[in-house]
Amino acid sequence: MRRDPNRSTSRRARAVLGTAFVVCAVTAATAVTAGPTVALDGAGVGAAGAGVERISVATDEGYGAASITPDGRSVVFTSLKNGPPQGGNEVYVLDRRTGLTRTEPMIEGWTPAISGDGRQVAATVPPQGMTAQRIQQRSLDLGAFSANCSRCNEPSLSADGRYLAYSLLVQPGLSRKVVVADRTGGSVTIATSGSLAPARPSVSGDGRYVAYQDLGYQKEDVYLWDRTTGTSSAPLEGPSKSVSLVQLSDNGTKVVYLSGSDTYVHDVGSGSAQLVPNVKGVAIDPTGRYLLYTPNGTGGPSLVLRDLRTGTDETVSDQPATAETDAVSADGRDVVFQSAADGIVPGDTNGTSDVFVRRFF
Repeated sequence: MRRDPNRSTSRRARAVLGTAFVVCAVTAATAVTAGPTVALDGAGVGAAGAGVERISVATDEGYGAASITPDGRSVVFTSLKNGPPQGGNEVYVLDRRTGLTRTEPMIEGWTPAISGDGRQVAATVPPQGMTAQRIQQRSLDLGAFSANCSRCNEPSLSADGRYLAYSLLVQPGLSRKVVVADRTGGSVTIATSGSLAPARPSVSGDGRYVAYQDLGYQKEDVYLWDRTTGTSSAPLEGPSKSVSLVQLSDNGTKVVYLSGSDTYVHDVGSGSAQLVPNVKGVAIDPTGRYLLYTPNGTGGPSLVLRDLRTGTDETVSDQPATAETDAVSADGRDVVFQSAADGIVPGDTNGTSDVFVRRFF
């Protein structure tokens, strides 16, 4: 691992959403041969300590769009080809404690979401024939619910999968809503926009908060909805910026957004924002302390993890790589990312995009 010149010389150990939706029984977990990995211990992390492992399930297929649970135990990711017979991509969930990878027989076209407990996955089913796109959610043990979510996408799940926040196209080409559905029944529309721009809803682990963005006239704003009051905040960035939402932290304390060439981390409690200049924020860990970002410019590493409290950096990948929201486990211990670069782990020469987890301690 190449070290960032600004990082500390040592790393201290850290404590470790009425509209219904589809919930189906998951197929039985099966062991799938994966690429080179570090050995697993009983806590579901590499016994070899800090390092990187490839978790893709086959070496002749491309993979991407990966997210990790707060405890680092489960990772959801998608295939980029050779999907189910009906077409589209396939969704996989790896349990890093047992070493088993299970296939979720759903087709999807965007980044899948995983609940914080790792027991539910939601993904967008692309339109087929006369059927509009919809969100499909799969669970280990909850059985099936009726589907009533056409023209919806961008799923985000709470920690126990009870709340599913998503974006809904009210009429194609006209407007968009942000909806939070409750698995126990009912839903609430938290925002309506006259724009078709992505809303990117991001729900907190307890389902109390949902961050989303709304494109107004020549300006894009980020808002925070609070279930306890049933209202949305004023634009978090204030009146002068046009911004783009990245993610709400799992504990609901921090909202990451982009403005120009900079990243801002908004503190929900104080209302202040921490500037992280000249970088593109990608994800934030569940505690709101660790920011995963891509440096602007062509030099240096492609993914870096910053401790927002101390300002120190850790290199996640010094080869070309990408990552999604929910890519960092609690306290910055694990980061999941995608890369087509060879040589990140020994023997990786397949020339296709693989999914990796870098463990820092």
